[in-house]
Amino acid sequence: MPSIPRPDAARRAERLGELAKGAGPFHEPRRADCPWCGSMRLRTRLRTGTFVLDECQDCAHAFQNPRLDAEGIAFHHRDVHEDHRGDGCLAERALTARGSARRHRAAARAMLPFPEPESWLDVGTGHGRFPQAAKEVHPYTSFDGLDPTRRVETARAAGRIEEAHRGHLTDPEILARLRSRYDVVSMVHHLEHAPDPRAELRAALTVLRPGGHLLIEVFDPGCAFGTLLGKWWVCYGRPRRLHLMPLDNLRTELEALGCAIVTTNRREPHTPYDIAGALALALDRVLPAPDTPWRAAPPTGLRRGLRTALARATVPLVAGAMAVDHAFAPLLRRTRFSNAYRIIVRRSPA
Repeated sequence: MPSIPRPDAARRAERLGELAKGAGPFHEPRRADCPWCGSMRLRTRLRTGTFVLDECQDCAHAFQNPRLDAEGIAFHHRDVHEDHRGDGCLAERALTARGSARRHRAAARAMLPFPEPESWLDVGTGHGRFPQAAKEVHPYTSFDGLDPTRRVETARAAGRIEEAHRGHLTDPEILARLRSRYDVVSMVHHLEHAPDPRAELRAALTVLRPGGHLLIEVFDPGCAFGTLLGKWWVCYGRPRRLHLMPLDNLRTELEALGCAIVTTNRREPHTPYDIAGALALALDRVLPAPDTPWRAAPPTGLRRGLRTALARATVPLVAGAMAVDHAFAPLLRRTRFSNAYRIIVRRSPA
């Protein structure tokens, strides 16, 4: 996914007007049926501005509706992942970074009961943080990464992965090149961002060798924090997360694709940052607005400096909330407050 330059004032105004109408190059047409089961029984689960999360009343699949189109997704990828100027929510970014290596190692350890993989592809690898942590658990495994942004090339240059594949797993040329090449494919919080999760699953099985394993971690739309915190639940990840899939839906789909369910786990993948994330989002709301592609005009240098200073001042507050999250995590991960799950499946040997 190419990086998109920051628009000039005229283009900003044009895009802001299109965004306000919920149409144009930002959103696809609103759909009347569930993208997972086809049911017409939808309800609005979350509405924040022009971004709406609908939920199917039959299968409980939650999805962005209308969905960002390719340009909108590219803009948000760039704004969150490739803009290093520091005017985003510093406290919220700190949440996702802290403890990620520990969680990545836990996911990698989940593959220890199985034969040691020779080759492993991490889909949506970004800067390669997951392979970097997983190498500590599987030192003799060759890790490759795939990502639509240039971050994957940075990961290769830093030695976190051996081969960098830039693009989408569903791209025909990538599928042809990687077919039946890997013993393990991991998708750690990748499916939520995919426009078509089913196509991603089929592609993952295509690049797996017969008998290989697919490891998936996703946020759980059934988490009680989603109901309790509403729009302040950080796992909604609006607007970049397009889908939230219940475990039963994903398990049924993988079985239909001929996979054997090896294990499911709701405890280990829990990320203890729900309370801290809600606080960070609330604080971000009251801080001076950041510079984003959606703004009609960029903020002044004074406002950007003020935002940065205030954001840094909120870090101790968020850190205190994180301490609460971690203190209650051993209990919450055993309940419906666990916010994520892991599923490992084996591709048919045939």
